[in-house]
Order: sequence, then C-alpha cells, then structure tokens
Amino acid sequence: MRLTNTTKVALSALRRNKLRSLLTALGIIIGVGAVIAMVAIGNGAKAQIEAQVANLGQNIVQVFPGNFTAGGMRSGWGGASSLTVEDAEAVAREVANVEAVSSEVRDGQQVLANGLNWNTQVLGESPDYLYIRSWPLAAGAMFAESDVKTMGKVAVIGKTVADQLFPNTDPLGATLRIRNIPFKIVGVLGAKGFNLFGQDQDDVVLIPYTSHMKRVSRRTNLSGIVVQAASAESSAAVQADITALLTERRRGREPDFTVRSQVELAQTANESSQTMRRLLLAIACVSLFVGGIGVMNIMLVSVTERTREIGIRLAVGAHGADVLRQFLSEAVILSALGGVLGILFGVGLAHAVKTFLLWPVQISTLWIAISFGVSALVGIVFGFFPAWKAAQLDPIDALRFE
Repeated sequence: MRLTNTTKVALSALRRNKLRSLLTALGIIIGVGAVIAMVAIGNGAKAQIEAQVANLGQNIVQVFPGNFTAGGMRSGWGGASSLTVEDAEAVAREVANVEAVSSEVRDGQQVLANGLNWNTQVLGESPDYLYIRSWPLAAGAMFAESDVKTMGKVAVIGKTVADQLFPNTDPLGATLRIRNIPFKIVGVLGAKGFNLFGQDQDDVVLIPYTSHMKRVSRRTNLSGIVVQAASAESSAAVQADITALLTERRRGREPDFTVRSQVELAQTANESSQTMRRLLLAIACVSLFVGGIGVMNIMLVSVTERTREIGIRLAVGAHGADVLRQFLSEAVILSALGGVLGILFGVGLAHAVKTFLLWPVQISTLWIAISFGVSALVGIVFGFFPAWKAAQLDPIDALRFE
C-alpha cells in the first residue's frame, strides 16, 4: 500500500511541472532512442554483410596472384600472375575436401550485340563456376566441359548485360561479339545484385577459360582459381593444403600467390561492421549519460523548491527513508517514462532510416528490453543523491526555509 501511495504522490509531483518533467526526460528519450536506432542500423548492416557473403557462394576458397618479389620489386594481392591451368588441375586432383574448382581469367572488354555495345567484365571460367557461386540460371544452360576442351565460342551473360544489349528481345541463341569474335549466347544468369565491394555482379559475361586465354586475352596464366570446399569446417584445412601444394609446385621459389577463404572475408567485413556498431553505441550511451545528469540536476532543484514540504512531512512523523523513497520513485518514474517514449522514438527513427535512406535495419527486442531497464537504472543511480540529500534535511531548518 505504501508503494502505491508513494507512486501516486510521485506522479502528482511530476504532473505539477509537466513541461519541466518532459524536458528532463528528453535526455533519456534521446539516449534510449539513439541506442535502439543505432543497434538496429548496426544489426541491419551485419545482416546485409552476411547475406552478401553468402551471395558469393558457400565455403569458397580463392587463390589470387601476387605476394612475390621480382627484380627488386615486391608485389602483393593481384600482382602479376604465374598461376597456371596445371595449378588448378593439381588442386582439384590432390587436395582433399574439394568439391569443385574453376580456373579463372578476368578481363574488361567492350562487347557488341544487337547493334549495341557495352563495356563489361568478361570472365573465363570452368563449367563448375555457377555451382561454386550458387548462381542459378534465369534461362538457357551453362556451357559444358566439351566447350572448354574445344575452346568453344559460347557465352553466358548476366542480367545487366542482357538488359543493355537486348532490352526488348530474348538473348538466347543470339550472337555476342568480343574483340570481334562471335560468341553464341547459351544462357542468361539470374540476378545477383551488388557484392560487398559495390560491384554489379550481373554486369558480366562468362565464357570457357580456354576460349578466353586462346581467343580473347591471349594469356598463358590464370587470373585466379576459385575453389569450393566440402564444408565450412573444412575451409581452413583446404586453404592450408592449397597453400602447401602450390608452394611445393614452386620448387623452392618464393610464393607468388595468396590464398583467401570466404570465412576470412566474412570476418574482415564483420569486424569493420562491429567497429562501427560499437562507435554508434558509445555515442548513444553518452547521450543516455547526459540524460541521467539532467535527471539529477532537476531532482536537486526539486529538493530545493520543496524543502518546506519535506520539513512538514518530517515534522508530522515521516522518516528519512520515506522521503528518500519518495524522491527516488519520482526519479525512477521520470526515467522510465522517458525510456518508454525513447523506445517509441528509436523504433520510429529506425523505420524512418529504412524508409527514406533505404538502409537495412533490424530492430532488436532484446535491446529494447535492455534500454528500458537501463533507463530505470539511470533514475536510480542519478536520482539517489538528490533523494538522499532530501532525506538528510533537518525538519526545523526545512520549516524555516523560504
């Protein structure tokens, strides 16, 4: 019953100064709202990164050229390539837990078809490339191993290329010219969208890697090797085995390649996202701390204004604990109300970011509960000193206060 009466008196005291109470709670509202909105944005970014990593394919290990020294010049990732088709074949043949391997040749080329031209990325790949990338076809079929052996002039195009060169027609069976060499379009890829690096994955033309090397780019080495491990658990072992195999094939020469797994890519992306989430959360917590200071300041002012009231209560038999509980309840109620309004503000802000800025957001029920609990805790922590100060007042001195 005492708790009920204390709550009623606290609410009555807060209603007497509605505007001041609202302004005091504003710091808590902004702090709680910022926490919920920032966590929602951070979780949305994390989910988007995870989806984009998954979009690359499952359990992928990639071998890139680079990481070597030649003629006094050192080169890292993406340097001059000495990767060969034989290296890719050795990986497929000798490394355990490898499901598929694609020899890869990359090049930017101007392509022509249907009286139109478009600058795109032309990839020379193995037939298993779509399986490795978990990339479905929208129409047609992937070229076959026989096309690789015969350096077939066949191509599979991405959605962006299809839209640009065949805006109102079916591209299947049409001819696409790369460096004035005619390639028959045998398939159209399903849409993938943009990757982690902001590149349009659909802006691509796939041809057999042998056709790329012998007919288009006239290269003798690969741009990379794409490997699919049997499982996520075996990715690290596959990465280590590929490194050991290719090092052995160099016969003592300094490694001229770099092996990276999809797990490493996901970890790097998530670390960057985690750093940003922590920064945003720290800013939100500072706002909540400032709101707590505001509660303490106003409660101290309230104690000063109500000194005679406190003196009267003490004179008629109230104990210091009763006064402490009274003012502490006011601070907690004020902070809790600010927390409720802050939750509504934070959820609304997150939806506004999603609607108007088109950023991914993911609202966390757990953080809503945590934010409300923290807002009530702020009332206890920052309201205790003013409440304690009120409880320590001498009744005689309080009654004399003007």
